[in-house]
Amino acid sequence: MAVMELFPVVSIILLYAVVVIKSTFENDGNLEALLNHVLWEPTTSNSPTTEEDKVVPYFDETSSHSNVTVQIGANVDLHCKVNRLNDKTVSWVRRAGDKMQLLSFGHHVYSTDQRYELLFKDPNDWQLRISYLNERDGGHYECQVSTHPPIAFTVYLAIIVPQLEITDERGVQVKDKFYYVGSTIELKCYITKVPQPSQFIVWRHETTSLNYDTSRGGISVKTDILTNGAKSRLFIANAQTSDSGKYTCSLTDIASTSVTVHVLNGETPAAMQHGGSNRCGRLHSLWVIITFAWILFRLS
Repeated sequence: MAVMELFPVVSIILLYAVVVIKSTFENDGNLEALLNHVLWEPTTSNSPTTEEDKVVPYFDETSSHSNVTVQIGANVDLHCKVNRLNDKTVSWVRRAGDKMQLLSFGHHVYSTDQRYELLFKDPNDWQLRISYLNERDGGHYECQVSTHPPIAFTVYLAIIVPQLEITDERGVQVKDKFYYVGSTIELKCYITKVPQPSQFIVWRHETTSLNYDTSRGGISVKTDILTNGAKSRLFIANAQTSDSGKYTCSLTDIASTSVTVHVLNGETPAAMQHGGSNRCGRLHSLWVIITFAWILFRLS
């Protein structure tokens, strides 16, 4: 009977305690944490302990791909910035259709091509460097992170090959050019499709560089940098027969084009002589045929 009499009092005390405790922890936001601590054991060390640990790696880019354009023969660094890498690994691969070539894994390069190099720049930039680019280096490269499934950032590398053309003083493209002794040789070299027009342009006569040739004298090279390339002009005053030969305009060792110069000492160019002889021969043969046909007609 005494227990039954105490029951309402105990119930009121317990209810008050629950209300007070609940109000206290709800106010400071720690009620759920307290209940978890009382009702569950702490997690093992292999499980994530914070919300930040649960965040997967991601690329520090606004899109999942990038386009890079570089001139042939240059070096290029392909960038891949990865945030929250944690214990994952970064790899560079080259993709050609369904085929993939592993270039690097972690901090190691796995390609036998010595032109590939892996660079890491703090805090998160995994760079793939390719030196002395050639046309075959163009294509898709992927920076992959070893999540499940893997995530990838794609870089498309475009290789630009410069185009060179030699013209005469009238702007007409030539492969053979005739001059007379004492005249001025004037050749123009146009270079287009050059993302880096500051590259050095060299004129050569056979194997002799003309840009700084002081032994011949009377040689002038003037180069103008244009928006998408350059124009270089070669002047040789008082041309001599020794100035005949092949002239080459080159963009360092990347690309070149040539023209053959003939300096004549008053004679008619051989090509024109051959052309005239051929025309005369054809006319003579035609006249013989017509004459022979007319004689046969009169005799019939």
